[in-house]
Amino acid sequence: MTLWMHEARLLLRQRLAVIALALLAVLTVAALAAGMAETSRQRAAIAAIPAAQAEDIGAIAAWVDKQKDAGSAAYYSFHPTWDAPAPLAFAALGMRDVAPYILRVRALGLEAQIYDGDTFNPELALPGRFDFAFVLVFLAPLFVIALCHDLISAEREAGRWRTLAALPHGGAALWRRRAWLRLALLWSVLGVPFAFTAAISGVEATAILAILLLILAYLLFWAGLCALVGRLRWSSVANAASLAALWLVLVLVLPTLGHVAIDRAVPLEQGAEIALAQREAVNHAWDIPREETMRRFYASHPQWADSAPLGTAFHYKWYFAFHQVGDESVSAKVHAYRQGLETRDRAARGLGWILPSVGVQALLTRMARTDLAAQIAYRDHIRDYHRRLRAFYYGYLFRDRPFGKADFERAPRFDSKT
Repeated sequence: MTLWMHEARLLLRQRLAVIALALLAVLTVAALAAGMAETSRQRAAIAAIPAAQAEDIGAIAAWVDKQKDAGSAAYYSFHPTWDAPAPLAFAALGMRDVAPYILRVRALGLEAQIYDGDTFNPELALPGRFDFAFVLVFLAPLFVIALCHDLISAEREAGRWRTLAALPHGGAALWRRRAWLRLALLWSVLGVPFAFTAAISGVEATAILAILLLILAYLLFWAGLCALVGRLRWSSVANAASLAALWLVLVLVLPTLGHVAIDRAVPLEQGAEIALAQREAVNHAWDIPREETMRRFYASHPQWADSAPLGTAFHYKWYFAFHQVGDESVSAKVHAYRQGLETRDRAARGLGWILPSVGVQALLTRMARTDLAAQIAYRDHIRDYHRRLRAFYYGYLFRDRPFGKADFERAPRFDSKT
């Protein structure tokens, strides 16, 4: 223990080491604070939904109640859906930084509503927002390099290495003590603030322990690279330059090239193109006989086929029917888009087995439920809710039942837990 305390005193006398550890601590705390602030903002926005929804529906209900028109109720009523952040989301915001976590939907065509703003591939975003995952994956390796690149070369350049190697507990044992001490301090600077923040956020102890082990494993990988480069007996400057080049390649260049290769290997239409195709199908319905639209609608929804025939006047059941048909016309595109996204995601996660930086980031977003799988699950949940909304309104539209103020209370409510 005396040797460890002596090495700790020597390390803390080095201004570079103290500054590096202090800077990493500041960056870690700042990233955790930023993540907590963002998730708190998202939770506050979700918590404000009921009051805003009640005010909105109250105004619509007062107007619809005058004529009891179910079509107007269905057309003008927006229904909120939301995806609350998981307790660990503060550490890796992932897709929550680029994908909507609140979406207000109507009983009209859903696909255009889901994909209206989807003009990018957020699942392949690399650095992302400044959060704990960013500090760990992109910045922590630089601090390992700063503290470990010259453990032996500095002593050799100062002419002390042979003397130190000849001392009891010197040589390789001395190098291991210094390396483990630096790793322990770096791990503490990253892990202690994270563990404290995760604990007050309600993260399970097993998840905290798993991420602490992940932090240690990632730091060990970079320390191992430092050891391998150190065995080449280069100068400290050459070691630092070589390790910085490795960081650039392993953390930025190869992940970027890998994701570009995945993009080209799995080409996809953008979600906005699905929204456009759905809108074109909906707009086309105005130019064809209404009976053709109803025939297509009843073919896939025979439970409403006994509805009264359309007259010459406008009827909302025709309007909602061609929105439904519009959604069904792009179902193959939606399925292909989802399969393509999942294929890209699997390939990106496979890349994580080769590149630790990609693997660590993927694992953090998976545990935080901020990855592509979580976003797809949210969209599936929206679709399930939208089906219930349509069935509710269709019961009025296709049976010509009046829709009054009290009926608004019977509309399905979104439940993020179902």
